[in-house]
Amino acid sequence: MWCMQKNEVYSWRIRLQTRAELEAAARRKGVPLAAILDEIAGRWLEEQRTAARGEEEEQERVREAAALAFGRIRGGKARRSERARDLVRDRLRRRRAR
Repeated sequence: MWCMQKNEVYSWRIRLQTRAELEAAARRKGVPLAAILDEIAGRWLEEQRTAARGEEEEQERVREAAALAFGRIRGGKARRSERARDLVRDRLRRRRAR
């Protein structure tokens, strides 16, 4: 990975101790400090992508569970809209009880 062409420069502030440890790690591995930083950033980005996929999957599960409750509530009562929350909750309870 460190041998890939790099054409962007980025600068950030870090503690002196952190920089010293990163430079020591790069020397031990025999690679440039930029390679170590690139590897660290790549791993962090992969963790973020994995977390985002997990959140998307969880949202999909929630949507699928909610879809089971979609439908119509039979009318006939003039003030039904005022009781919609209670009617939906009752309907969800009945579905879960099955």
